[in-house]
Amino acid sequence: MRFIIITGLSGAGKSQTIKILEDLGFFCVDNMPPALLPKFTELCSQTNNKIENVALVIDIRGGKLFNDLLYILSAIKEQGFTYEILYLEALDEVLVKRFKETRRIHPLSPEGRIITGIEKEREILENIRNRANYIIDTSNLTTRQLREQITSIFLEGKNYEGVIIEVMSFGFKYGIPTDSDLVFDVRFIPNPFYVETLKKLTGKDKLVEDYVLQWDETTEFINKSFDMLEFLIPNYIKEGKCQLVISVGCTGGKHRSVTIAEQLSKLLGKKGHRIIVEHRDIEKDKE
Repeated sequence: MRFIIITGLSGAGKSQTIKILEDLGFFCVDNMPPALLPKFTELCSQTNNKIENVALVIDIRGGKLFNDLLYILSAIKEQGFTYEILYLEALDEVLVKRFKETRRIHPLSPEGRIITGIEKEREILENIRNRANYIIDTSNLTTRQLREQITSIFLEGKNYEGVIIEVMSFGFKYGIPTDSDLVFDVRFIPNPFYVETLKKLTGKDKLVEDYVLQWDETTEFINKSFDMLEFLIPNYIKEGKCQLVISVGCTGGKHRSVTIAEQLSKLLGKKGHRIIVEHRDIEKDKE
């Protein structure tokens, strides 16, 4: 039985995530009090495999009961019960915007500023975040992209022993992705933005791709970066890392970074790695 505990910051997408997992065939429970976990896991184990996949949302809505979560998780682990933790987070400004749009109050700051509740929650959740198997930053994810990540991790990758690799292109002028494990700066490559016929295209267009890949330094960069990743990935797996975010940045995230991210994704995919590709800033303003 696969047993997933979903937790993380309020407003980061836990409700959406559990709906996605429910669609994927998981037995789901929202806002489970941690004190009920031992009894619940015992009941699940007595179903003779009738329940194969379980997902529970456990978060600070449980109030003081949430404080017992780490202790209870350690206890059921000692009893031989295995579980995985999925932690969802987002940037402060994104969370504040989501609360304002939905006119919700933060559970830790019912009469105060939203940002105060977010800061308190980050502090409370720090230890559980450090124990998470998977961390997803939903700041820039659409519902479709979140579904793709959840599906890759918990459905398609359920028998996969290794690491889920997300290759993300981005623009430095919009900020480095906060969940990056590795960041590559490709602003040294000649910029297609300054070629009039390429300016309005993206790195996914053949004309831009050909322009970016024609330079010797581009080829050398891709080869050396790929060699380094092939060295690092097995060592990350050995260390127990389950998710790796490789961010490739240029000025605006529309041309060079997109082409390089696509090329690295193809090379890594040919080696059998599970790849998710995202172009964070491709639809934003031109470089």
